[in-house]
Amino acid sequence: MPKALTPSTDTFAHELVRWQRQHGRHDLPWQRTRDPYRVWLSEVMLQQTQVSTVVGYYDRFLARYPQVAALAAAPLDDVMALWSGLGYYSRARNLHRCAQAVVAQHGGEFPRHAHVLQTLPGIGRSTAAAIASLCFEERIAILDGNVKRVLSRVLAFDQDLAKSAAEKALWALAQSMLPEHGRDMPAYTQGVMDLGATVCTRTQPRCPACPVRPLCQAHQRNETDRFPIKTRTLRRSSQSWWWLLAVNPRGEVMLVKRPQQGIWAGLHCLPMWQEQAALLSLLPATAQRQVQHLPVQLHALTHRDLHLHAVVAPLGQRQADAITRAVQGNWYGPDAWDGLGLPAPVRNLLTQRTWHPIPGDGAV
Repeated sequence: MPKALTPSTDTFAHELVRWQRQHGRHDLPWQRTRDPYRVWLSEVMLQQTQVSTVVGYYDRFLARYPQVAALAAAPLDDVMALWSGLGYYSRARNLHRCAQAVVAQHGGEFPRHAHVLQTLPGIGRSTAAAIASLCFEERIAILDGNVKRVLSRVLAFDQDLAKSAAEKALWALAQSMLPEHGRDMPAYTQGVMDLGATVCTRTQPRCPACPVRPLCQAHQRNETDRFPIKTRTLRRSSQSWWWLLAVNPRGEVMLVKRPQQGIWAGLHCLPMWQEQAALLSLLPATAQRQVQHLPVQLHALTHRDLHLHAVVAPLGQRQADAITRAVQGNWYGPDAWDGLGLPAPVRNLLTQRTWHPIPGDGAV
């Protein structure tokens, strides 16, 4: 990219810092602290998740695990249960692993520099830079989705960000645009995130409210909708799963723990199959006549739509024992569900009390 398209570092950084201090977001709980544990927790939770959803989870996590050592010492199942419903569950597993690494390798203190933070589980380049700049005033750039959009428009960055060379070039430009003094880094980093989240939005950006509008090449060309450029598109797929919601005479539900790899890894889930016939084959004919088919749930993942068919089967004790052997799961009553890591659609289904059969009623 020609050097002429790069705005004056002093002007861009100065205007952004000034705007953030006067007009940026200051009311979110993680913006009132320089504690790297709290900033790290918020950064991980905010990955691919809206702020409005994160706030409640953030407060509950801090109430349960106020320091990194408490999180490191917690059983993984408890962490997954607290995360349940937030999605992208690998984040929770890495959160737990990272807390343990901070305690074991760094005496419970987060490293002060991004290049060291980046060696910890689940902390990528941009997250490491966010922690280091917000908490320790390190002069290092972040480049999350919001920031890519801001810088791509300001610079009219016309390279394809689906290509690693283009992203590398934008990283270098982002680093060149930082404020001169580290003391301005917290406001600058928060400012560029705020700008992307509230003003320089993906659609219908609020250009009249933008503090760097005079520097924005895309605005001057009336091409804000053209940037950022990313040609690679994700193909969505669709899949149907059949869930067995087996209920024993005590009103307990059969749950199985998912493998440590793949969707909902390590979470407790209803036994599932890709074909209805495979599910029904586990049940005797008398039980098949008793089943209740619930309305299909549509659950959207990043690249896949899941059509979830739940089949409720009230079982007598002999059949419940047979199901236990067949699917190698465990039975859990309503008092245990809150303490389990459950995928959001499973938790939603279990809390819909209307499907619950009376224990023993109609069971075979």
